[in-house]
Amino acid sequence: MKILAIESSNQTMSAAVCENGRLIAEVTTNGNLQHSTQLMPAVDHVIRLAGWKPADLERIAVAKGPGSYTGVRIGATIAKTLAWTLALPLVPVSSLKVLAGNCEGAAEKIVPMIDARRGNCYTAVYQFEDGLLVERTADLHTASEDWFQRLLAEEGTYLFVGEDVSKYRERIGELFKGRALFAGESQDLPRASVLAALSDSGAAEDPHTFVPAYLKNPEAEEKWEEKHHSNRREDYVERVDASI
Repeated sequence: MKILAIESSNQTMSAAVCENGRLIAEVTTNGNLQHSTQLMPAVDHVIRLAGWKPADLERIAVAKGPGSYTGVRIGATIAKTLAWTLALPLVPVSSLKVLAGNCEGAAEKIVPMIDARRGNCYTAVYQFEDGLLVERTADLHTASEDWFQRLLAEEGTYLFVGEDVSKYRERIGELFKGRALFAGESQDLPRASVLAALSDSGAAEDPHTFVPAYLKNPEAEEKWEEKHHSNRREDYVERVDASI
């Protein structure tokens, strides 16, 4: 099985091609947020490095979010377009699961975290069981303090992973003490090769109807909603009904 995997849900951009579980080529960059101009050339580059043509591909795997709205959308658009034009199965995988997948073999509960601003985060709990990465708590968008209290109420040790964990590391250490472990720097960046491996157990979706898992509205839309809330049609109907 020849797989193209695309991960662009946050600052890290990663593209990889794998064949039968073996990494053939991978390009990963971090911090430049130029996915709109660099992702497609990176995809083309790894396919050429493998000596393949697009027609050789047999599956497209893509990180479906959560994360940066723009980054997720760019990756999803490219993946959907390739899957449709090449008539290939499209397998979306959680961006948080990709991070958790970096911790292969860990015995602890794995807590991937992506900063969502304003003290909020995207997060979940995963755990390896018989070699498979299993979801213990579904991906969610939540206030970080609420999340930490929820985790504290459960038993066990947690392995926190993700580049954005550094923003919460002091607080995590203060609350969890010996119950918290932290992944190494090499594990904190999502990699498309890990995404490709996880797609083996994922379900394919129709490229036409696949929608990324943003988990929240984009910040611009939220601000618009706040500003225009009183002008929404349903509010207008309620006001009219009340006046009759």
